Amino acid sequence: MNYPSLSPVMVAATLAAVVSLAADRDSQPMKPTLTKATYGKLPEGTLIEQYTLTNAKGVTAKIITYGALLTELHVPDRAGQLGDIVLGFDNLESYLAGHPYFGATIGRVGNRIAKGQFTLDGKTYTLAQNNGPNHLHGGLKGFDKVVWQARPVRAKNGVAVRFTYTSRDGEEGYPGKLTATVVYTLTNDNELRLDYTAKTDKATPVNLTNHSYWNLAGAGDILGHELMLNADRYTPVDDTLIPTGEIAPVQNTPMDFTRPKPIGRDLKQLANDPQGYDHNFVLSRGDKQMNLCAVVHEARSGRVLEIFTQEPGVQFYSGNFLDGTLTGKGGQVYRKHYGFCLETQHFPDSVNHPNFPSTILRPGRTYKTSTIHRFSVR
Repeated sequence: MNYPSLSPVMVAATLAAVVSLAADRDSQPMKPTLTKATYGKLPEGTLIEQYTLTNAKGVTAKIITYGALLTELHVPDRAGQLGDIVLGFDNLESYLAGHPYFGATIGRVGNRIAKGQFTLDGKTYTLAQNNGPNHLHGGLKGFDKVVWQARPVRAKNGVAVRFTYTSRDGEEGYPGKLTATVVYTLTNDNELRLDYTAKTDKATPVNLTNHSYWNLAGAGDILGHELMLNADRYTPVDDTLIPTGEIAPVQNTPMDFTRPKPIGRDLKQLANDPQGYDHNFVLSRGDKQMNLCAVVHEARSGRVLEIFTQEPGVQFYSGNFLDGTLTGKGGQVYRKHYGFCLETQHFPDSVNHPNFPSTILRPGRTYKTSTIHRFSVR
């Protein structure tokens, strides 16, 4: 059989078409994936699962059912290299041994309640004083230390898992049976979205948040990270970090992050011990459903974190109590200021301050709030 000979032009065109097809195939986005694996086992035998969410660009988030806790988040740097930017541990045993809320879902009430007491509808409730004289992050066994039920859910532009926990009436001293959910969605736009809901059968305070410690460089201290907070006011605190009730301007104080500045620039002007930021900032809220909260840039990696939220405040914490006693992922020792937190929230001790936005959820109402973490480079 005779085959027609191809001219050099035809050969070149054919090769170009093959190369083009290969390039098109290689440039196609990945298919988002969601997998589940056993992460460990509690002493009484309960299995803890880890869900791994990967978007179409390869960004990966890992969340476990213990504490609905974000254990890893791998995002690209300026060169396209993925790196884990949240503090945490390599195994469940380290989380069970105790930690400063790395990556955890916080509830029933995030942040502090003065002297572990509040009065609601004429009745006084007493809570654990687990942070000096005050109540912190839900008590001795808050939502960060319970097992959540998890299942994958549909996401329009990525992958998602819903975590659910039902807190019994009287748990940690709080009134009402409360069912809480948090949906982690990793979008193909490199956003980690957290959508919270809660319902109760009795009036109760609710203030859910996430307590991830960020380090956009992946290691070392965060004092050189450049931070902008969309907040021209904050809530001053007493020596035990309880708000005084005042809402004060940040202008001409170390609290002023209205223009980007390194986290460490004015830190030494603070009088608290250990020295650093652990303050609630009052966000400037526009007419959008989701408003800009913060922008963080780390120059060496080029990574940028933007946070958008429906919440009225954000607790900015600069890792003051990290002291080198914890060894985390890959043997990294977590020293002072090796991570920062931006906990979108209602204000601390709101239940004892009528002038603060209310945290009270009543029967028949649904608590709903969302926060988006958007990642990019520059």
